[in-house]
Amino acid sequence: MPFTIYPFELKEPDKDLLKNPLKSKFFKSLPSSLQDRAGADLHLLHYLHGLPVDEIGAPGFTEDLSKNDGEQEHLNIIYPTLNGLYTHILSDPEKVRDFYIGIEPQFEHPDISDLMEEVEGLLLDFSDMFASVRTDEDLRDALDGALDQIYGKTVGGAFQKSGKAALLKPFSKFSMKSLKKNGGGSDFLNKWNLPESEALALKYRILKDKAGVGVLQPLIFDPHIEDISCSGVGVLFVEHKIFGSLRTSFGFSSFDELDEYVIRLSERIKKPVTYRQPVVDATMPDGSRINIVYGKDVSARGSNFSIRKVFDEPLSITQLVKWGSLSWEMAGYLSLVIEDGLNIFISGETASGKTTLMNALTTFIHPTAKIVSIEDTAEVQLPHQNWIREISRKPKAGDPDSGVGMFELLKAALRQRPNEIIIGEIRGEEGAIAFQAMQTGHACMATFHASSVQKLIQRLTGHPINIPKQYIDNLNCVVIQTAVRLPNGKQGRRAVSVNEIVGYDSESQSFSFVEAFKWDAAEDKFEFTGNMNSYLLEQKIAVMRGYPFAKRRQIYSLLQRRARVLEKLANSGVVGFDALFKLLAKANREGIF
Repeated sequence: MPFTIYPFELKEPDKDLLKNPLKSKFFKSLPSSLQDRAGADLHLLHYLHGLPVDEIGAPGFTEDLSKNDGEQEHLNIIYPTLNGLYTHILSDPEKVRDFYIGIEPQFEHPDISDLMEEVEGLLLDFSDMFASVRTDEDLRDALDGALDQIYGKTVGGAFQKSGKAALLKPFSKFSMKSLKKNGGGSDFLNKWNLPESEALALKYRILKDKAGVGVLQPLIFDPHIEDISCSGVGVLFVEHKIFGSLRTSFGFSSFDELDEYVIRLSERIKKPVTYRQPVVDATMPDGSRINIVYGKDVSARGSNFSIRKVFDEPLSITQLVKWGSLSWEMAGYLSLVIEDGLNIFISGETASGKTTLMNALTTFIHPTAKIVSIEDTAEVQLPHQNWIREISRKPKAGDPDSGVGMFELLKAALRQRPNEIIIGEIRGEEGAIAFQAMQTGHACMATFHASSVQKLIQRLTGHPINIPKQYIDNLNCVVIQTAVRLPNGKQGRRAVSVNEIVGYDSESQSFSFVEAFKWDAAEDKFEFTGNMNSYLLEQKIAVMRGYPFAKRRQIYSLLQRRARVLEKLANSGVVGFDALFKLLAKANREGIF
């Protein structure tokens, strides 16, 4: 089984805590903010009791994390994630990599093998219930109902679900008190002498393993985690929005254990790995993107996988500005570029925040626009209703004609009369079609792997994309997005430059572009280097908006007005992706934005 390992030794709970947790001295000693949480979730209470406070200090508790929490020199903080689970962030005394400790119900029993075997046998009695399962939600509901009955639910309602927050929504909690009032529970619970906390933990374990993704479930449920990484046998690692790169308390202790988990996970996402096909790119049930490499023969440390999480609601442009990724002026500038149908690439290295920024910028596309997005793996998230979402398909084994590539999807998109075409990432021949679309007046937005404008042009004009050099000026704007080290030593993501493509000189065979914005690494600020000297604003956008030649520089006032509107919205609490889109749509109709 995958392991859970702590960077300290947990103390055993005392008899007072086990006998009556909510009346124990330890529970009464907790601050009121923690009593409500620990009273509802006994696994949190047991974890807090087991902490070696003399060694690591008393942890703080917060309901909502903020960027300031990541600035603390010594981290020792607990926060809730989703569905009754918690996380403890603890500084590494050796200053190498801080710890991410998942707090979940831990089920340990001296006869766990026999107990689990009996549960498996009892679940077989509910085969009729499982026969109708079609979706993951159906499976959770079926398991939930079967376990309710195994635990002693009666027709008269002796077993009632708790009104408290679900442990693994819809993996439900249940009330042991009602069991005790009706004869002390089922024969199963009495036989194995399972107290409330262990019965809850057993149900959690069964549901997360059979209807969830096992050891990864607490990490999937944490909305602050961006990436999950297993580099082989050993612990898992995560990239956290607030605390950066962390090592977790979860991992795998052997090659066989890791291989078994990877095979089960790949089958669950309907992209099974094999020795013949050891590398798989797929989408998880929650929409997160996963890459799996299977087997020790192709990965020396054993099977590995990386998960890039996709969130229910993308980050908005106001959130990115508040986090320092770009400035209000840059947001106002990009709103004009996108609204007026200019072509824009978000470029940078892997995991630099390209797709996050592109998703955020889509709120500037006109709310009534028809949009077609084309991707290898679904990552683009849009707030628009008239959105056609195309995803390429790899050919099936033995049937090379069964695949549908981005090239074919992009050609089809040109016949669908979109106002905007969004390409998840340009890698190959689809780039040529994208530039053909730009030539014919279709606005295009895409991400691209290149760390500078020069390298972007080199890749576009070289093999395998092979864009004719004279076509490059169809691309109007390039944002270079990069993971950087900030002046305080922390890691961050910044739009380090916004560049305007001017054109190609065939005589000198050179490209000209101007930097409209650039990031000052020393001060962590952005400079508007194109102020009163912007090619796109004065020669493109002002012209399209009908500004007379003598008044074209009034476009800068419009940019500043938009920047102020966005800042005011953020300061008034409008930071959510959907909420911002709706307000901007209304402001657009009323001529305010």
